[in-house]
Amino acid sequence: MTGGAPPPPWVTLVRAPNPGPMTLDGTNTWLLRTGGGTVVVDPGPDDEGHLRRLAASGPVLLAVLTHHHADHTGGAARLRELTGCPVTAYAPELCAGSAPLSEGEPLPVPGLSPDVLPTRVLATPGHTDDSVCVLVEHPATPAVLTGDTVLGRGPTVVEGRLAAYLRSLDRLHTLGPIAALPGHGPVLASIADAAAQLSAHRRERVEQVRAALAAGATTAEDVVERVYPGLEPGLRRAALHSTHGALDYLREA
Repeated sequence: MTGGAPPPPWVTLVRAPNPGPMTLDGTNTWLLRTGGGTVVVDPGPDDEGHLRRLAASGPVLLAVLTHHHADHTGGAARLRELTGCPVTAYAPELCAGSAPLSEGEPLPVPGLSPDVLPTRVLATPGHTDDSVCVLVEHPATPAVLTGDTVLGRGPTVVEGRLAAYLRSLDRLHTLGPIAALPGHGPVLASIADAAAQLSAHRRERVEQVRAALAAGATTAEDVVERVYPGLEPGLRRAALHSTHGALDYLREA
């Protein structure tokens, strides 16, 4: 899976200064331009300089959180202080001044007609139980903002149920060859291609876990040693998450 496609003309990327093994180049904050202001998708961490850049982008009409992880949500309260914008997410406890996101509904942008910014919320559990994607149905350049459900490069951590994640990938695949704007990493030219590749990768991992169990592995740690030889220490936690997910998937099958 390779990235590097240009983003659509109606969106601007502001990358947070928090690079690392789990955040790649940093958290991608996406600014959706509406003509009357901006919608901020994933404000990112609580970094004052980053948040002031977002606040200076124009009237901020709404902040959208694709899931609860702090590298996406940590700056939401401060952005609300700076701009007065409401904050919305799938999980009600993350919302401030806004109703939660609803499956199949447009973003709740105050005072803005859905025709100006045609969006649709897609519940895509798997990375986390509260993960969502936002489909922007622009007539000329549609795209989907994927949060951490699909990254710009490499697989994501599956903290939720793997079966749910695979269903989410299947759903994203049906969107066709439109751009994916991820929570980390570069833009992907086709969400359909990316979802298909990630689904194949996950299913291959499940078979590797199955083989490790057949070869005598008895714990998730044993499986990680067999399936991820030479793993960097900083990635071990993520590998364990994925392995636990694969083990649960096999038990449920």
